[in-house]
Amino acid sequence: MTRRITSVVGARPQFVKLAPLSPRLREIGEERIVHSGQHYDYEMSKLFFEELEIPEPDMHLSIGSGSHAEQIGRTLVAMERELIDHRPDVLVVFGDTNTTLGAALAASKLGIPIAHVEAGVRGFNRHEPEETNRVLTDRLSARCLVPTEAAVRHLAREGIRSGVHHVGDVMVDALYRARAATKDAEARVRAHGVAPGEYALATFHRPANVDDPEPLGEIVAAIGALGQPVVLPLHPRTRARLERTELLGTLEGYEHVRLSQPVGYLSMLALLEGAQLLLTDSGGLQKEAYILEVPCVTVSMQTAWQETVDVGWNRLAPPRRDEILGAARGFAGGASHPAVYGSGEAAPAIRDVLDD
Repeated sequence: MTRRITSVVGARPQFVKLAPLSPRLREIGEERIVHSGQHYDYEMSKLFFEELEIPEPDMHLSIGSGSHAEQIGRTLVAMERELIDHRPDVLVVFGDTNTTLGAALAASKLGIPIAHVEAGVRGFNRHEPEETNRVLTDRLSARCLVPTEAAVRHLAREGIRSGVHHVGDVMVDALYRARAATKDAEARVRAHGVAPGEYALATFHRPANVDDPEPLGEIVAAIGALGQPVVLPLHPRTRARLERTELLGTLEGYEHVRLSQPVGYLSMLALLEGAQLLLTDSGGLQKEAYILEVPCVTVSMQTAWQETVDVGWNRLAPPRRDEILGAARGFAGGASHPAVYGSGEAAPAIRDVLDD
């Protein structure tokens, strides 16, 4: 019997995870891709589908921006209609976004089994909205598709042992796939006025870091004092906050800072692989930096990817100038580099779980 599979995505990390998985899902059934529209800018959405050769979504929900309640609520209503009209045998959701929780809630109410890719990840900060999304989605899922041994243990401590499958991290599959297809990585780096190995890469977008002018000012001050070229693609949210506080002018005044619009996945990978250091609050980039053996300073007091800290490739720092600089200066990474996220075979493992 042909399986009917619906995959729901809405934000950059989910597009990346879908890219290697979609072809595998189509080996065992008919896949329908639903795009919530949580990220709707060209650089944050359509460009990723084009670069990663993901099939065009079958449905756009046009959820857009808004508060957490608004995004989850609109997703829940729209996904209920979608799932009633095109009832799948399984709903595949990814990660920890509002799209993920809204879609999972809709499927759960309709009795449709849920497979959660990247289940079991925990940052242990219930004030972080993504943590709530992770915990609730895991509770609703029939299949928890887990990236690490630590994630297996997290679920076990919460009493979730049935339907748990340690498959590895599909972002490793995506990264290896993209690197093999990219022939112009150095040109993508030099387009930002820097050479490989000579700069730091920075990205910030988390509300805790950019919505309040005080931590945002501290981050800007740290970038200004870093003492090496910095490539800084600006997330739309971050640019809006910088303009509102006049800190954009401060950044533009630093000769060593190369500001840019958001970049696509292939350009971001090229920039990351060529960087000496990553400064970020992005969970996905923390992992990608680890896979590429790039030292990372995460501007936060917790991370969902604690294993990168434990093995010495990631340092946590609060959004304060001196502490960010203290973590960044002289940081060359850990002494060892175990393959904690797998070897790039997560997508076929997920296919096999869903084919069983």
